[in-house]
Amino acid sequence: MSTKVMLLITVILMDLLTGMEFDLFVPSFPELQSHFNLSPSLVEALLSVNFVGYALSLFFVGALADHYGRKPIILLGLSIFTMGSILCLLGKYELLLIGRFLQGIGIAAPSILSFLIIADSYPIKKQQYLMAMLNGVMNTAVAIAPVVGSYLTLYFHWQGNFVTLLLLGLISLVMTMVFIPTYTLPERAETVSFREYISLFQSKPLTLLVAHIVVMVSPYWIFVGMSPLLYMESLGVSLSHFGYYQGVLALIFAAGSVLFGLIINRFEQKKMLYFSNQIFIVSLICIGLASFFDNFSPLLITLVFIPFIIAQVVPSTILYPLCVSLMPQAKAKVSAVLHGTRLVFTALSLQVAGYFYRGSFRNIGIIISICILVVIVTLFFIIKNREIMKPSQESV
Repeated sequence: MSTKVMLLITVILMDLLTGMEFDLFVPSFPELQSHFNLSPSLVEALLSVNFVGYALSLFFVGALADHYGRKPIILLGLSIFTMGSILCLLGKYELLLIGRFLQGIGIAAPSILSFLIIADSYPIKKQQYLMAMLNGVMNTAVAIAPVVGSYLTLYFHWQGNFVTLLLLGLISLVMTMVFIPTYTLPERAETVSFREYISLFQSKPLTLLVAHIVVMVSPYWIFVGMSPLLYMESLGVSLSHFGYYQGVLALIFAAGSVLFGLIINRFEQKKMLYFSNQIFIVSLICIGLASFFDNFSPLLITLVFIPFIIAQVVPSTILYPLCVSLMPQAKAKVSAVLHGTRLVFTALSLQVAGYFYRGSFRNIGIIISICILVVIVTLFFIIKNREIMKPSQESV
């Protein structure tokens, strides 16, 4: 195989690892609770500490990668992730907790830098095509991770999930060493300074793009975060069926991303974004009506959310490459800002949704509708912004 093909396979593997790292071991919670004699809060801490490690690591990764290059920081991150995975297998809860923290720290590097390897190697339109394919891979991994985790737990107990993550991490580490080229730094490499993050927001086009992308992803995570309470506790969906309701949304997005990637060069991107905004409006109406009538059908609630998932496909594919390309010397910092801001905004949105949750879809739907309205407005201004849309008109 050619070097570029192996590079893409390595990036795909890193995306698979990123997509599975969070969800793969969740089905083993009951066994972990029994094995270590833990309270529910101590089991949930295995998720929380991973999230904290990831969030803390993001901005260090962005600053270091713009100064030292992508490859060494990815190697460092995957090495930390591998050490964390080994600690998770040593059979003590305290070491498992530390291991999950290190996994969170380590996974930040491949999470925010894997696409930048593509951004450094290909023109914008090729980046957008590959972004669509990677979105398909990532969301397929998210959809199947709980299912795979369930079978691993069934046949290999809770250790099987961490052995799988360890192997994926080691393979990604070796392939990164062999197939990812050393990033050629620009003539003026960015300094390792966190003040540079503040200067990013002096760019109005970048701020607009970040705001749109961050708010656009939040409705999905609000829905995913609140759906276990809504579907299983309030609407009576069984545990065996719940995964289908959640997984179908990720699979629809994955299939839509791959399909769009295959046709992306056949249509003008501005027209496709206009069309996406119209679908966002349809989704706002559907979710608004479901909220107004306080729908109690889990199937119908899932169906009214599908137009929003479809509407996300085009902007998430087109706009992310444009966003990181606005400041070529600070791509990693821009990527870190996107991921970090998304984490913070999503966490706050979930807290708001949890605070106003009253056992039905109504309040969740209202909060999601407000986010979609912001998405519609920001996308309208993005389409009208010549500085943002100009790169999308460039020929390959």
